[in-house]
Amino acid sequence: MNKYFKKNEAEKYVFYKIPKALFTDNKYKSVSTDAKMLYGLLLDRMYLSAKNGWIDKHGRVYQFFTIKQGQELLHFGHDKVIKLFAELEVAGLIERKRQGQGKANIIYLKKF
Repeated sequence: MNKYFKKNEAEKYVFYKIPKALFTDNKYKSVSTDAKMLYGLLLDRMYLSAKNGWIDKHGRVYQFFTIKQGQELLHFGHDKVIKLFAELEVAGLIERKRQGQGKANIIYLKKF
């Protein structure tokens, strides 16, 4: 079995995209690589949210992404994922709206 990808296999894989600006813009220098990865996951989910019609009265796409989902995808503990969300919020990359106890926060992804 060949260990190398061939031309016809290149389209078989789906990738998360992380904006280059998060690594090159000094504004995001203090944002950890883990938080940037979380932003990439949220960016990927934005398409699905728009497709589901999760758009507020101002035309902004929002999503639901729980701490537990972050833990499962990133393989981090609860406290670490909470810290990553806080990093993204402080950096101005997301805005979270609380819905109440037991309900997932509404997350607005902001442009970088």
